[in-house]
Amino acid sequence: MSEQTGTPLSALATVGHATPRIDALERVTGRATYTADVVLPGMLFARALRSPHPHARIRRIDTARAEALPGVRAVITHENGAVWWGAGSIAGGGQYNDELKQITKQRRYTFNNPVRFVGEPVAAVAAVNRHVAEEALRLITVDYEVLPFVIDPEEALEPSAVKIWPEGNLALNTRNEAQPNAVRRGSLDEGFGAADEVFENRFTTAFVHNAQMEPRASVAHWEGDKLTVYTPTGGISNCRHDIARDLGIADENVRVVCQYMGGNFGNKNQNQDADLIAATLARKAGAPVRLELSRKEDWLGMHGRWHTIQRYKVGVKKDGTITAIQSRAISGMGGYRKNSGGVSGLELYECPNVESTTYPVYTNRTSSGNNRGPSDPQGFFGIESMMDEIAHKLKMDPVEFALKNMRKPSAQLQYTNYSLDECIRRGAELFDWKRRWRPTPGSDVGPVKRGAGMSFMAFRAGLGRSSAMLRIDARRRYTLFVGVTDVGGGAKTTMGMIAAEELGVPLSQVDVVSGDTDRCPYSVGESGSRTTIMTGYAVVEAARDLKRQIAEHGIPAGNDVLTASATPNPNSGGKVRSCFGAHFVEAEVDTELGAVRITKYVAVHESGRIMNPLTARDQIRGAALQGIGQALREDLLYDRRNGQPLNAGYYGARHMTHLGAADIEVTFIEVDDGFGPYGAKTIGESGIILGPAAVANAVSNAIGRRITDIPIARDRIMGALA
Repeated sequence: MSEQTGTPLSALATVGHATPRIDALERVTGRATYTADVVLPGMLFARALRSPHPHARIRRIDTARAEALPGVRAVITHENGAVWWGAGSIAGGGQYNDELKQITKQRRYTFNNPVRFVGEPVAAVAAVNRHVAEEALRLITVDYEVLPFVIDPEEALEPSAVKIWPEGNLALNTRNEAQPNAVRRGSLDEGFGAADEVFENRFTTAFVHNAQMEPRASVAHWEGDKLTVYTPTGGISNCRHDIARDLGIADENVRVVCQYMGGNFGNKNQNQDADLIAATLARKAGAPVRLELSRKEDWLGMHGRWHTIQRYKVGVKKDGTITAIQSRAISGMGGYRKNSGGVSGLELYECPNVESTTYPVYTNRTSSGNNRGPSDPQGFFGIESMMDEIAHKLKMDPVEFALKNMRKPSAQLQYTNYSLDECIRRGAELFDWKRRWRPTPGSDVGPVKRGAGMSFMAFRAGLGRSSAMLRIDARRRYTLFVGVTDVGGGAKTTMGMIAAEELGVPLSQVDVVSGDTDRCPYSVGESGSRTTIMTGYAVVEAARDLKRQIAEHGIPAGNDVLTASATPNPNSGGKVRSCFGAHFVEAEVDTELGAVRITKYVAVHESGRIMNPLTARDQIRGAALQGIGQALREDLLYDRRNGQPLNAGYYGARHMTHLGAADIEVTFIEVDDGFGPYGAKTIGESGIILGPAAVANAVSNAIGRRITDIPIARDRIMGALA
């Protein structure tokens, strides 16, 4: 292989072999302790009262009867228990850095007045059991001044729209400016002037909930000035820092514990308001407090993927060369801006003249935030649907159109390695694209028609700082300390495998300690698909240090131990480091019923060296199924007359089940670009990016009509065919 493509892999002893999870037995036998399983002596149980209105000002809140109820130990509201929730109102997506200090407007608190969406907490109660806590909620009287509301983000930008914040409905950036996110290069006038044809279209995507299996819970316990929080978090180090910052205490006075958790998908990054509410109640009550959310509360009180409205204008030459791209997107952020609201995808196309403008907009819906590949599935759906439509109108094969126009390495854009073209070609071959794709869309005879669609992606696989510690004792047992939590990808097992590989010992000789900030060093956190790359590399460096110590001092004797640690912060020397992938889908559509069935799904990914094939394939399969669900089924609907959510929950939002799941065929192209632990790259988020676009393109190829709104429900198919 060339330097640009990457070097072939050499076999390793532990890494690269299918390995069951080291904690699988505890999980399947029920011995694993999740947050909702934590029971502390004298623990109280908390429940939250939530707003029934999409927008209202609290004129008065009376908690006297609730406080007088036998068994109630603490009641808090915006008047006596509000805490600034920094991670709940991150302007411009500036999490984990000093940009938060600059946010002086549009701050979000654990309890807010006014309330800005149905389900926002207005009070919380801690009592001797959940039944007393729930009875106390019924005794709290809230006098609301009901305010006008706005549900549609386009309407929210109208000058006459009700203002959700005093500054208006366009979310402020970290400089407290009401400005859209804009990227420009080249000249649109020149680009469209050079085009032989110009195409325009509008696409929309729906709010999609993260839908992790484990409901939200948090247990908080104060011992003097030291706070311990048991919480399902994707990053104990970041969660600890966020809690300390928001409560105004030192990091070292906060301990965060997460030994097991049931899925993340971005919904459990940073700290959450449940952590701060539990901590505030625990301090007021002088006892440990466990706050649990019902499934509906989790759906409405937590965030999901932001819904979007995307408009594209694209200029192309007759040979298919793109000359100009203009996009204007609106992202519905809900009542608060918890993330950037970005819309990705344009960066994959080689075009000299680009203008992209994204407006993150407040509405009186539940808040939006991180969800597996936060800005990508919805953005790739829009731009790759647009490009697929252009290819059809130019009578070009979409695969050839993609290979012609995708961004490639250049003197200005250098990659550590590049394999996007190989992913596309390999996928087309495995899928048998030429046979399945219909050059004339909708040409199948009869009411049941088939079609094929594809999409491609590049996703960051950057390097960065993390930490690890390793210890060996006289028994020759190794103990690895890492701050990771397993959010579904098998991180604890992967870290152990990397340590075993570098130490040259069996995995059974390595114990992994994780998920406790008092015992473990800093970890970057399991968001952005960074754990294997960053913390994994720290494990390699710590193992190398330990091997040097063993070579110098020998194996310790008696009660002695040798300990090594590492906090590397590598970089790629200015080169872009990405993983690559392409998905190919065949869809069968019943044009009389509007039903869609996925008959074939091929996913090809280059994610460097695959650490554990057993979990890596499941990561891609699970992500692809989430993408299919986003494409065909999921949406949180609102009644425009009263601002009420209509279908919160798994059943209401029609999430995929095993009965409807397609068979996902996964192929990895493995190379080593010389970076990361043994060349490992991103996997976790990359698999979800391509499903919505590939499925939508397959449906359009089958029926001969472009569906521009997802989910592609039956009524939309029947409407397009009418």
